[in-house]
Amino acid sequence: MTAFLVILAILLLGVSIWQMSRIFQLARKKPSAYDEIATDDDNNTQGYLMIGFLIFIYLLVIVSFYFWWGALLPEAASEHGARIDNLMLITMIVIFTAGIITQALLHYFAFYYRGKKGKVATHYADNDRLEFIWTIIPVITLSGLIIYGLFTWTDVMNVNQDDDPLVIELYAYQFGWKARYAGEDNTLGEANVRLIEGINALGVDPADPNGFDDKVVSEVHLPVDRKVLFKIRSQDVLHSVYMPHFRAQMNSVPGMITQFAFTPTITTEEMRQTDHIIKKVENINNIRAKESEALQAQGEAPLEPYEFDYLLLCNKICGISHFNMQMKIVVESEEEFNDWLAQQPTLKEQLNN
Repeated sequence: MTAFLVILAILLLGVSIWQMSRIFQLARKKPSAYDEIATDDDNNTQGYLMIGFLIFIYLLVIVSFYFWWGALLPEAASEHGARIDNLMLITMIVIFTAGIITQALLHYFAFYYRGKKGKVATHYADNDRLEFIWTIIPVITLSGLIIYGLFTWTDVMNVNQDDDPLVIELYAYQFGWKARYAGEDNTLGEANVRLIEGINALGVDPADPNGFDDKVVSEVHLPVDRKVLFKIRSQDVLHSVYMPHFRAQMNSVPGMITQFAFTPTITTEEMRQTDHIIKKVENINNIRAKESEALQAQGEAPLEPYEFDYLLLCNKICGISHFNMQMKIVVESEEEFNDWLAQQPTLKEQLNN
C-alpha cells in the first residue's frame, strides 16, 4: 500500500507539472493563435457531454435506489423513531427535488449557452430580483426544516419524570461498553473514574448507598413499551452512543454525563420476523455460506450463521480498536426483563465476593 501511494503521488506530481507547463505555453502565445482555443466543434462536444453526464447521474440515482434500497434501516423500533424518520424523509425530498432541478438547469444552460464563434456573452453586473429569489427560497426552506427539526428534537429530548423511566447508565471505554442498572430504587449511585479499582470497573462510589443495588452488566436488556433513560459516561476519550434501530445517538463525553431517552416498541423477536430483516439475514447468510466454503477448502473453520440483534455501537473513531465497540441489546417483554434483571448480581454482592 505504501509503494502504491508513493507511485500515485509521483504520477500526480508529474501531471501537475505537465499542466503547469501547458498553462505557461498558453500564456506566451498571441491571442490570434487559435490552435489551443476551443472551436465550435469542441464546444458542441462539451455541450453534448454535459447532457450525457446529466442523464448518467439521473440513471445512477435510479440504479442505486433499485439495488440498495434494502440496505436502509427497517422501521424504527422506538416511539420517537417515526418522527425522526419523517424528518429525514422530508429533508431528503427537499434535497432530491432541489438537486434534480438545479442539476438539470446547470447542465442545460451549459449546453444551450455553449460557446459559438462570434457570439458574445451578455454580462449582468447585478440583478436584484434574481439575487432575492435565490436567497429567499433557501432561507425559507432551511428555516422550515430547522424549526421542524428543533420541535422534533425538543419532543425527543423532553423526559417526563412522571413516566417513571427505567434508568440505565451506558459506560464507554477504549474499547468496549458496560451498562449499569439503577436497581430497585431506580437511582444510580455516584461514580467517578478516579474510583476505578479492581472489580469496580465503573468507578462507583462505594460510600454511596444508592449504588449498593446497582447492577453492572455486559449486555443491555430493555422492557418493551417502557421509557428508558440512558445516562452516558466516558472513561477516556470521546465516544458516541449509537443505536441505529432506535434512531438514537448521543455523544459520550469524558468528565460529564449526557443522556438520551426513548421507549422501545418492537421486541427483538418481533423485529426478527419482519420481512425486511428476514431478507437481510438471508442475504448475509448466503454471503457467509460462500465464504465458509472457501474457508473450509483451506482447512479453516466455517463462519457461524448470522442472527439479527439490536446493537449499541460507537459512532466516533475513538482509536485503533474502535470496531470492537459493540454491545448486544435485547428488547423483550416486561416479565422476561424482570426475570433477567433478577438474576444479575448487585454491585454490593460483586464487591463483597
